[in-house]
Amino acid sequence: MKEEIKFRHTMPVQIRFSDVDQFGHVNNSVYFSLYDLAKTTYIKDVLGSADWNKMAIVVANINANFYAPVFFSDHLVIETAVVQLGHKSFTLLQRAVTTDTQEVKCECRTVMVGYDIATKEPKQIAEEYKQAICAYEGKTMDDLAKK
Repeated sequence: MKEEIKFRHTMPVQIRFSDVDQFGHVNNSVYFSLYDLAKTTYIKDVLGSADWNKMAIVVANINANFYAPVFFSDHLVIETAVVQLGHKSFTLLQRAVTTDTQEVKCECRTVMVGYDIATKEPKQIAEEYKQAICAYEGKTMDDLAKK
């Protein structure tokens, strides 16, 4: 049986006029901006004042499944959780959820990779960052190492 994912991080978003396309719903490209904003908020909330001069993180892969349209009048939150944590990468699962019906409108998986700015090569994620993610998610490294 698949383990239920607890989304401890939620970020309310405001749908802007420019987010809505000619069909009256939020354009699919807008979701990625919303997910990026929630990624930034998650990282700040979980890792605090991480020293990004030592290590950056970059997107290695991103995929989204669109289940139902979001309309201008919808109240939306982006939920974020780390669902896998390795030596040099971690995977975020994010969902766009309406607050009134709790309907999942879109789901996104993003693989983030530690990156050394000087060498332009992947870099191991610092243990302190891994521990902070585990503590926030309420999981062990072993829990998050499983795919």
